[in-house]
Amino acid sequence: MAFLTESFDINELPQGTSNFEPLPAGWYTAMITKAELKDTKAGNGEYIKIRYDIIGPTHQGRVVFGNLNIKNPNVKAEEIGRQQLGEIMRAIGLAKVVDTDNLIGKQIGIKLSIKDDPKYGSGNEVKGFKSVSGSTVPAIGAIPAKAAAATAPTRVAPPWTKK
Repeated sequence: MAFLTESFDINELPQGTSNFEPLPAGWYTAMITKAELKDTKAGNGEYIKIRYDIIGPTHQGRVVFGNLNIKNPNVKAEEIGRQQLGEIMRAIGLAKVVDTDNLIGKQIGIKLSIKDDPKYGSGNEVKGFKSVSGSTVPAIGAIPAKAAAATAPTRVAPPWTKK
């Protein structure tokens, strides 16, 4: 038994407005507030569990979760998860991620759909990602060769070489 440090009266406690109905399908602006690496239930893979807090344009305060398979015996599941991680990184402007904390605190546009799960009922699924700030990290090879050559440093012969 654990005694509370104070007494609570039901008439003085706020009433919750918990709504667990799925959000309507569409694009939302969200903040990534949690990202953690988890082992798959079978223990033979890993995924990143991400919490998205909706900040607009509607349904502010609602929360949506998504998982990204980054190691999985199912090659297709791993491919999709890694593709989604790449989309998130481009949308939030990260060229490299070495820790799930690198994702936290970033705003992102997420596209939600509604899925019907026989076990859990209807829920949201994150199906797309986009930048909300307009800046993205260019994909490898996205810089045209001419532009890359123009920005490449010119080589200068070291002073000890004969001309």
